[in-house]
Amino acid sequence: MKAVYVNEFGGPENLEFRAVDDPPRPAGTEVLVRVKAAALNRADLLQRRGLYPAPPGYPERILGLEFAGEVAAVGDEVEDFKTGDRVFGITAGGAQAELLLTDASLLARIPENLDFIEAAAIPEAFITAHDAIFTLGRLAATETLLIHAAGSGVGLAALQLAKARGVRVLGTSRTADKLAEAAKFGLDAGILAGGDANLAAAIKEKNDGRGVDVILDLVGAANFPANIESLNVKGRLILVGTPGGAKAELNFGPVMAKRLTIVGTVLRSRPTPEKAAATRKFAEEVVPLLAAGRLKPNVDRVFKAADAHKAHEYLESNASFGKVILEF
Repeated sequence: MKAVYVNEFGGPENLEFRAVDDPPRPAGTEVLVRVKAAALNRADLLQRRGLYPAPPGYPERILGLEFAGEVAAVGDEVEDFKTGDRVFGITAGGAQAELLLTDASLLARIPENLDFIEAAAIPEAFITAHDAIFTLGRLAATETLLIHAAGSGVGLAALQLAKARGVRVLGTSRTADKLAEAAKFGLDAGILAGGDANLAAAIKEKNDGRGVDVILDLVGAANFPANIESLNVKGRLILVGTPGGAKAELNFGPVMAKRLTIVGTVLRSRPTPEKAAATRKFAEEVVPLLAAGRLKPNVDRVFKAADAHKAHEYLESNASFGKVILEF
């Protein structure tokens, strides 16, 4: 098979679409997937640079955390899938290849109304978002959600998921254009981040003087003081990304006074049973909304797998709105 392969850790020019060994035949609960499309994530950029190694048991030099394709073969213990089924899912690495060996518990069926390109834009973003705001954040329909980096893949997924339950959603971005695009997905109020503006004051101004109940932070340390100030009593802060820094000072006073909950989360390094549980909730609660057209994937650009270096350059430019896809 061919795969997007990191010849040397560093820049996009080190990526090559080259022949590598096929995975072994599936056994037990394993499924062999013929990948049709795979989406890029920020984690791929970091792994390519040598800054985010794959967990043990996953390829060091073949990137990819989410995919869509057809079942090519199944292990003797697989009951829910058969050859030819259209599936999508998450993995801790190796998705950007023509063949992927994975566990059946990490797969879901692609709704008939989605093609492979659209399906590839969904799993990582929507599973991460659903797990963060509902399972960990316990977001209720009567509450208010704030999303930092609302125009990102996970941000847009969280926005759509929350709006599907009638939640009021605020979002931040460093780019006014991205806030305008996010408004098309239902964003109730956008806040331009960066500069010398008082972010906490801007959040309350956009929410009629009130704080918010749940914050999905895909940025990191840069927003931490404003997050603590902006949360209501019993508010929950879910930390998912750190492009804005990974270290911040914490004033324990307001955290204790408001009885706040701060939760850090990552999907990639979780044990398979935990990822399977998140995938099962995704299949039960999110896939039907996708099938009904109530949730929509947001594809920004599609590149051939052989042009993966160009896709990386584009994603690093921060010009994208939504997912960047590799087609196999």
